[in-house]
Amino acid sequence: MPSSYRVAGIDVHKKMLAVVVSDVAAAGEWEWERRTFGTLDSELRQLAEWLAEREVGEAVMESTAQYWIPVWRALEARCRLHLAHAQSNRAPKGRKRDFADAERLVRRLVAGELVLSFVPDGQQRLWRTATRARHQLTCERVRLQNQLEALLEDAQIKLSSCVSDLLGLSSRRMIEALAQGERDPAVLATLAAPGLRATAEQLRDALHSAPSMSAVHRQLLGLLLERLQLVDRQREILNQTIAQALLDHSEAVARLVDIPGFGVNSAQQVIAEVGPQAATFASAAQLASWAGVCPGRNESAGVSTSDRCPKGNRTLRRVLTEVALAAVKTKGCIFQTLYRRLVVRLGHAKAIWAVAHRLCRLVWKILYQGISYEERGTSPNTLVARQRTRRLIRQLQALGYQVQLTPITPEQAS
Repeated sequence: MPSSYRVAGIDVHKKMLAVVVSDVAAAGEWEWERRTFGTLDSELRQLAEWLAEREVGEAVMESTAQYWIPVWRALEARCRLHLAHAQSNRAPKGRKRDFADAERLVRRLVAGELVLSFVPDGQQRLWRTATRARHQLTCERVRLQNQLEALLEDAQIKLSSCVSDLLGLSSRRMIEALAQGERDPAVLATLAAPGLRATAEQLRDALHSAPSMSAVHRQLLGLLLERLQLVDRQREILNQTIAQALLDHSEAVARLVDIPGFGVNSAQQVIAEVGPQAATFASAAQLASWAGVCPGRNESAGVSTSDRCPKGNRTLRRVLTEVALAAVKTKGCIFQTLYRRLVVRLGHAKAIWAVAHRLCRLVWKILYQGISYEERGTSPNTLVARQRTRRLIRQLQALGYQVQLTPITPEQAS
């Protein structure tokens, strides 16, 4: 370390910043220079100039809600930045002060006691914003669908009992007609597509209460349909925006899509979270630990008292869990075999979590090493076959049989 190296600690609030600067290379007691700044754009530029005048090489701040983001953007081109988990910089009870918090950030950073967050570059942060916004719209669509079904049930319209998708083509036609004032169940039933499994009689029975449906219910139906159309239109816009943003990394998206359970949507979300090459993570174990899909270790006196998974990236955990649920339903893939082997001993939830862990390590290998996925099917494991053979022989011998193994040809086996 040079003879002089200055580090800044920033305690972030919505309207003000408490900033301290100290020379960590100087011997003796800590000497602090303190100053407060606002959070408007002009005041953040003043902060950047003030730190540049004092030749600050590093700065550390807490991840306070979303208020740290403008500060990070204003300073990321000026010095090396660190984002610390607020929990790792907790003060003793009753001793919280703004400048004291900022000073503690610097001391703990130098001592290596802070838990630091991974903050990607500006381009990848935009990918994250877009993909997470799309997921929020998807959740909003599901919520509106549930409200729509509840409203129909309240009006004694049992349409959801006859169709598998309440927002499908046939259902939408009938619901739109209901909202526009149609009262005849027979006319409504004729709006169903020819391939619908429900018969016309079943549909007329489900729509039997249409003549007595109130004007308030019809008005609310129309409002819900308008909101659903808006959400669908916004999702389509975001789909195009994300596809255009990741156009240069379409090869990485295609390689992830080859994995069972993955689709274009989930592949884009993974790349937005870890990057197109997962370059920040030196090993698959590091990525699994950061995502929080690996066993934890809470050790005391040489004994692990808990194997609860660590808290990780919630978005990546959700995506990997969804992909795992889809992968175990893919016939002939290794993940279905792995799930069936583990579910007997671990149960459904832990078996899915184990598949998600395996998928996370596979994602790192594909992105970091630039390889493609190759499905080798459910080829028999020779070691497992030998172990099972020995176990069956012991069981027969325990029953008093003498066992002699005679190999058979494939023709005899068929």
